[in-house]
This record gives sequence, structure tokens and C-alpha cells, in this order.
Amino acid sequence: MRDASPQSVLRFEDVTVRFDELAALEAVSFEVFAGETRVVFGAAGSGKTVLLKTALGLIRPDSGRVFVFGSDITRMREQELFQLRSRIGVLFQEGGLFDSLSVEENVGYGLENLAEFRLPPEEIRSRAEEALRFVALEHTLDKFPAELSGGMRRRVGIARAVVTAPELVLYDSPTAGLDPITAYTIITLIAKARDVQNTTSVMATHRYQDGHFLATCRYNAQLGWVEPVPEPDQAALGTVCMVMREGKVAFEGTFEELTASTDPYVSKFVKREE
Repeated sequence: MRDASPQSVLRFEDVTVRFDELAALEAVSFEVFAGETRVVFGAAGSGKTVLLKTALGLIRPDSGRVFVFGSDITRMREQELFQLRSRIGVLFQEGGLFDSLSVEENVGYGLENLAEFRLPPEEIRSRAEEALRFVALEHTLDKFPAELSGGMRRRVGIARAVVTAPELVLYDSPTAGLDPITAYTIITLIAKARDVQNTTSVMATHRYQDGHFLATCRYNAQLGWVEPVPEPDQAALGTVCMVMREGKVAFEGTFEELTASTDPYVSKFVKREE
């Protein structure tokens, strides 16, 4: 259960982003609180990726304001944004790894280049190995992305996203293009990161299965596996669903409310029982 006064981690206030005359986001407002898992559903071109990039300050809104950890980043200078981003982990589409860097260098990139860390090489390697052990890939330290499968690259991306123990992690279509078994592995690791590190998570996806898993399962650190949560206790997982349509918020609510929605567009993202 949330505290009486939950901490705001991410807030959009009437945010509009345009590319030429086309609105990628239009008057978008929502708020994510500490410990919350927000699943952002939407078809290709609905604004999911633009929303995440705007949350990072990579895209500036044409109007409205964005707050991260209570700070207005809308017109924040790049140097200030660098400091704020050190508190955020990101898994880009396809993993977003640097092809010319080894797995160790990819995972340790933030530790080496962000002023908030700048750790000695031996500690960077140790923490990179620990993060890779978290995703069961500690044996790949000296490999390069080209030597890994697509699923392994995505797992390395998760290790890089969580190596700094961020307060907020953004996941951009983390299971897109993966086979069902690998997709299950990735979503399991996202649940593990959420429950072991107590991170606030925002995940963009078009897959009902991803949202359903995060809304109904948790990682048991003592047993070392994911387990279903009884329905009366699922609210404690703090999962909120949002559906984007053509840059607008078409739905916001609990997973149960999403499943029960009769809106024709929202229903496209819900797996109905036969």
C-alpha cells in the first residue's frame, strides 16, 4: 500500500509535442508515484516512445511541463539533465548497446561517464559483473554485442539499466520482436528489478501479456523465482495501466479496469477469455 503522501516521481502536465504540424503527444497529463509500475500500452505511432524520451528530457515539449523527482525539467539545461538522468535507468528498443564496446564496457558505461559515479576500473568491473549476474549473463563480460543473441542483448540492456541502482527505470518495448520464451525471460527480469531494487517502473508495450505479468506476479528473492500474487493482494504491486492513442491518453486505470473496458480501441490491448 502507498503512504498517505506518496512521492511523485514523474508528472506530465498538459504536455504537447509536435513534429512539424503533427502532434506526437497532445495535452498528455498523468503522474507516477514512487514504487508504482506504469504499463503504457499503444500501437506503433501512438506516442509511447516519444513519451519516454520526453520524460528523459531528450525531447522538449512544445507546451506543458514535465516534472521528474519533483523538478521541472521542461526548460532545464543539459548539464542539469545529466545529473537527473543518473537517477534513471533506461532500456531502449532492441537493447540500444554500443557495438564497439564490450559487454562489460556497455554495462559500466554510466558508472564510468556520469560524474555522480566515476568509479575506479576495478569497481566498475565488479559492479558490471554483479549486474550481469542479476540477468544470468556474468560469463559474457568480455564478449561484444554482435556475439550475443537478440534476447541476450536485451538482457545486457537490463543490466545496464539497473547497474546504477536507479530510482526510476524506463522500458521501451522490451519484449518487441522476441520469441515467447525469451519475452517471458525479459519480463521476468523486469519484475525482478522492480521487486529486488524497489524501483519505480514505466514500461511501454503493445503486449497484453507484459502488463498482465507485472500486475499479477512478483519476484520472491528468498526462493529465487517469480510467483503469482493472489488477487486480493495484487493492488499492493501498484500497477497502473495507460493506453495511448494518436498521442492522447485514451485510458488510465487499474489492470482490472483495463480488462473490463468496453472501449473498442482500449479492448484491442486486452486478451479476452474465450
